[in-house]
Amino acid sequence: MNVLVTGGAGYIGSHLVDRLLADGHEVFVIDNLFTGKITNVEHNLGHERFHFVNDSILHTETMEELVRQVQLVYHLAAVVGVRHVIDNPLQGILTNVRGTEIVLDLAYKYWRKVVIASSSEVYGKSEKVPLVEDDDSILGPTVVGRWSYALAKAIDEQLAFIYYDKGLPVSIVRYFNSYGPRLDPRGYGSVVAKFINQALAGKPLTVFSDGQQTRCFTYIDDTVEGSILAATLGEGEGQSFNIGNNRETTILELAEKVKDLTGSPSEIVHLSYADAYGAAFEETRRRVPDVSKAERLLGFRARVTLEEGLRRTIAWFKGGHHAH
Repeated sequence: MNVLVTGGAGYIGSHLVDRLLADGHEVFVIDNLFTGKITNVEHNLGHERFHFVNDSILHTETMEELVRQVQLVYHLAAVVGVRHVIDNPLQGILTNVRGTEIVLDLAYKYWRKVVIASSSEVYGKSEKVPLVEDDDSILGPTVVGRWSYALAKAIDEQLAFIYYDKGLPVSIVRYFNSYGPRLDPRGYGSVVAKFINQALAGKPLTVFSDGQQTRCFTYIDDTVEGSILAATLGEGEGQSFNIGNNRETTILELAEKVKDLTGSPSEIVHLSYADAYGAAFEETRRRVPDVSKAERLLGFRARVTLEEGLRRTIAWFKGGHHAH
């Protein structure tokens, strides 16, 4: 079928595009290359079933032309990465909320199925372990800019559920710390990219706080598989799904693994969040997905181990694909 991927030149989007092309679909991509990169999709530029548009999802006319031509929309375009969100919160909110409004509005007009990419961030600082899809979100005060991303994603989800109530087939995937080749080499929004860069450059690996905070790292192939299952199975409609690996890893453990796998002489040093992001910055101590709903309704299970995923990711970084 014809499929649109917004943000299709991004890290996750470009892998999704590769998979969709491999599965035989005609793929349309819109990406303004703000956080996306043309290098992520250039291997597909000559492909007869690949169509790239370098534009913003906020341009309604362009979006309308694209949505009209497809049967399914994966909406991944967003301003992502803690640093981007903190540096330019206004752009983040506008893109992340207005963009989703436009996608859903047009999908409703032409009656197209939509998958909305959301984030584990919507749970905010919930201390609950593991997190189930219908758990409460616990967000910090609105005066702290760091929460603007979580709030925007929460609004995106609410909009999606409203359209689902109108009968539109909509599904939501909440990504948990996806990593793999094509991660932003500057380490934006990804501790995996940051540590690999530091290790390969022989620089100290900088771990925030005591390093005992945990995350569940999900290899990109699993992220993509979960997205496709949510899009193609009727059971996914009107639902949100945690798409992640439920194996918990401390950030210190991650640093040690990267150091081992790269054979780096780098030392591991501890920094405070305040030094990196300012005094008001808050971080969640643990964030673990309950993956039973995605397994039950979609048959989804993350399959790539952290060691294997890190090996593949390090190989990509060593390959210098991101030099330009």
